[in-house]
Amino acid sequence: MPDQLKNRLFEYIFGGVFLIALLCVLILFAYNWPMGAVGLVTLAVLLFLAVREQLRHRKELESYVSTLSHRVKKLGDEALTEMPIGILLYNEHYQIEWMNAYIGTLLGDESFFGNSLNHISEDLIPCLQNEVEQEILTINKRKFRVYFNRDERLLYFFDVTELVQLKQVYHEEQTVLGIIYLDNYEELTQGMDDQVRSHFNSEVTSILKNWATETGIFLKRIDSERFFAVLNQRALESLEKNKFSVLDKVRESTARENVPLTLSIGIGAGNATLPELGVLAQSGLDLALGRGGDQVAIKRTDGKVIFHGGKTNPIEKRTRVRARVISHALRELVLASDKVIIMGHQHPDMDAIGACIGILKIAEANDKEGVIVLDKQGHGTGIERLLTEIKKDGSLWSRFFSIDAVLEAATPNSLLVVVDTHRPSMVIEPRLLNKTENVVVIDHHRRGEDFIEDPVLVYMEPYASSTSELVTELLEYQPSRLRMNVLEATALLAGITVDTKSFTLRTGSRTFDAASYLRGRGADTILVQKLLRDDLKAFLQRAKLLESAELYREGFAIAKASDDQRLDQVLIAQAADTLLSMRGVNASFVLCRREDGKIGISARSLGDMNVQMIMEALGGGGHLTNAAAQLEGDDLDEAVNQLKAIIDETLEGGDES
Repeated sequence: MPDQLKNRLFEYIFGGVFLIALLCVLILFAYNWPMGAVGLVTLAVLLFLAVREQLRHRKELESYVSTLSHRVKKLGDEALTEMPIGILLYNEHYQIEWMNAYIGTLLGDESFFGNSLNHISEDLIPCLQNEVEQEILTINKRKFRVYFNRDERLLYFFDVTELVQLKQVYHEEQTVLGIIYLDNYEELTQGMDDQVRSHFNSEVTSILKNWATETGIFLKRIDSERFFAVLNQRALESLEKNKFSVLDKVRESTARENVPLTLSIGIGAGNATLPELGVLAQSGLDLALGRGGDQVAIKRTDGKVIFHGGKTNPIEKRTRVRARVISHALRELVLASDKVIIMGHQHPDMDAIGACIGILKIAEANDKEGVIVLDKQGHGTGIERLLTEIKKDGSLWSRFFSIDAVLEAATPNSLLVVVDTHRPSMVIEPRLLNKTENVVVIDHHRRGEDFIEDPVLVYMEPYASSTSELVTELLEYQPSRLRMNVLEATALLAGITVDTKSFTLRTGSRTFDAASYLRGRGADTILVQKLLRDDLKAFLQRAKLLESAELYREGFAIAKASDDQRLDQVLIAQAADTLLSMRGVNASFVLCRREDGKIGISARSLGDMNVQMIMEALGGGGHLTNAAAQLEGDDLDEAVNQLKAIIDETLEGGDES
């Protein structure tokens, strides 16, 4: 209870007691005046003593309050001028009007009045102009959290150097888990004798052990193909700076032995528990392998994925056993469904249409209804020719449905098969992904960060030339009653032909096996050429597009259409292929506004430059030698500048991947 309140309460109580005592004395005086006189004198003496004591107490209280006020004022002055908190006043011209002694010692001189805030830090005025409420700034090699009070034109400076350093140490010491996989170790060592295998194994292990020792990584081999790595964030950042050069060391060292071994690394990083980091590391490894191996996938707790490497073309690892297993699994899913819905990507190409027809034949071979989702508008010239041929076959054309019709017919028990893409944002109708419970993904592109959620079966082989090739292999293991007519086999062969540029790029022995199977089923190579040949208008459009080509840096050709030109993605891709065939061009990029208003980019390379990763930086994807992207926006020049900036970053980072 405050002293003033105590004094006031004491006065009220004392006054009440005194009045009662006085009343008693007066009554006593009326009956016995001698005794009343004695009581009156006694009461007067007590009143005198009480008043004197009260006056003394009040005097002491006033003295205490006066002393305390002086101390508080002195403390406030010292806090304002001596405490290690900077206080600064500035005027409307961002000039210093006053600051406490702490800021003066920070600057090391006294000549600060009237100077600009830039005298303290060049970041102060921009922060004030941008209406930042607080910011951490570096002043004289120390970190300060600055609070901005614009109404009073007042700044507060709090030294947080130790806190920032502690946060940095915590960040650098965060645990990171990694899983290292020798991509094709089993295949390469199967035919080796024990001595050669031991030498090969020792060489690879030595490279990894030396790399781990140099970078501060704990490395433990957990089986013949896998290593487990424990490191911290500081080591991970160091590895990212040199683009995980261990990938190149292993590849180059084993290549000298004529044994093309590569590494895939999955890394889990971020503020998470060890089990969560382990899950991220395994997921990152799956992603790296799904993209063809020879690369690193870093998955963070915020969902961000970073890729490094991927310089080499994927080595064919598919086996007949895997194709047969996938084919049988797909057959079981078809038999358990009420119908099969087949869907490719937006603006389908020949590979997507051919693969859709192949899956349709699998459904028919198992006595199930199959329907192909097709947006019957906005197709390229080649697709229009194919659809014209399909329309002549009434039975086949009746299996092509509009989006609305398929949405209405789809049930939870329907099987949805997505071909030639694995990205939900690129399918013809994303709503179908939620209409059915069972989704199958068949694709030959390198796996990207964006992936269809919870598919029941995934057949992704970046080593394959095309999705049509994968589907053709699946057809070989379906029931013998499967029958294909000439047009159906031709559509699949056309898909392979387009994606391999007439069997010149990304072809393996399995590609020719698939083509041979289709040729045996009546595929017409003359019809393929008719479907793929140019017309004069398209040729002239492509020639006009190539006329704008410029060489950028060394070996990069970039062509940009005029602002009023509208071309389909197929023609843009053909222009990129043509540009790549020019002498001195190692990678080609063609940009043009498409019919739908988006800016389309097609990228091609001969293998020295990973155009897939360049396109991924622009939101696209594809293969090491064949990729594309779509950009929203109205400025083609700005799109070209973005592309050049990414090329610069890739080259200057020392990693042409």
